[in-house]
Amino acid sequence: MENSQKSNPFILHILQGVDEEIKKGLDRITLNIAGNNHSIPVERVTGEDFWILSRILERTPYINGLDVRYNLVSDVGAYCTAKLLQKQYTLIYLNLMFNDIGPKGGELIAKALHKNTTLKYLRMTGNKIENKGGMCFAVMLQINSSLEKLDLGDCDLGMQSVIAFATVLTQNQSIKAITLNRPILYSEQEESTVHLGHMLKENHYLVELHVSKHDIRNHGLKQLCDALYQNQSLRYLDVSCNKITRDGMVFLADVLKSNTTLEVIDLSFNRIENAGAKNLSETLASRNRSLKALSVVSNSIEGEGLVALSQSMKTNPTLSHIYIWGNKFDEATCVAYSDLIQTGHLKPDNTDVESFVVDGHVYLAEVSNGLKNHYYWTPSYGEAYSHSSNAGFALVPVGQQL
Repeated sequence: MENSQKSNPFILHILQGVDEEIKKGLDRITLNIAGNNHSIPVERVTGEDFWILSRILERTPYINGLDVRYNLVSDVGAYCTAKLLQKQYTLIYLNLMFNDIGPKGGELIAKALHKNTTLKYLRMTGNKIENKGGMCFAVMLQINSSLEKLDLGDCDLGMQSVIAFATVLTQNQSIKAITLNRPILYSEQEESTVHLGHMLKENHYLVELHVSKHDIRNHGLKQLCDALYQNQSLRYLDVSCNKITRDGMVFLADVLKSNTTLEVIDLSFNRIENAGAKNLSETLASRNRSLKALSVVSNSIEGEGLVALSQSMKTNPTLSHIYIWGNKFDEATCVAYSDLIQTGHLKPDNTDVESFVVDGHVYLAEVSNGLKNHYYWTPSYGEAYSHSSNAGFALVPVGQQL
């Protein structure tokens, strides 16, 4: 009313719900204004709408989480976000994924975090802040000592900013999880993995590292594995959607013989084939007792390799989650995984397949379980963060309380 501006009915509807929650006595509320919510009519939040919303939030101590994913916040909203982070001291979770925020908006938010001491988890996924914005966030991590989880996946980061993050994280002691998925790298030399490897040797606080779509090949994986001999903190390694083949599994299988902290490894959408799967299964069968979850989805593995992995689950009491869909199943594979489930070695919620029988033959069907199925979206009904669909984050709960 102060600004003679028409109110967004979607925001109004959400805020009325918050009023009800406050009346019930709740004092830790996450405001969910996701623009891709199809269950109710949505008028996406613009930068101008966000300005009014930020004014409201400045005066509301009950709100400690704000989720405005998939809206049109843009750099105008990023300016308001920066102002909000400087004035609001109860916000610990902020999700701005896919909001058309550019390099300038990224710079404003990063600079606001120089003095903010309350925000614990920031998602900037899908905002094209590019190298300039990425460098500003790297500088911020030299100053900010309260942020625990930062997601800069799909942000068009360049090689310079990826190297800057690796350098800064050798000193930063507060970041527990970082996502650097899908940077724009023009080099074939895999320099980023050299710097990330050096960081893993020096950093003893990072628990989760996501480097999906990073163009990592076997030499790059070797750089990371060499570092993992010395690292005693990393529990979740995501190297999905890269160019790792069976030769890379030699290095990974070897480090798993001595590493006792890694609990979740995501190798989805690489090409480790039978030889790579057998290398891993030999280590997991007898030499490793720390890994809890392994994803080898879509890795060109055939029956022989898949059966070897199933055998390792029988002798390894710790390995409780395995995801295999998208490989080449033969009948021996179908029988092996059907037996694992029926004998209790593998719980139905802990894998992405289930068995069925037709004319006396066993087949496997896909089930929507995985390590991070709800990374880009959440279901419109049912539990949004169920353990079976997001097992990686459930097993390694960094910032789960946020």
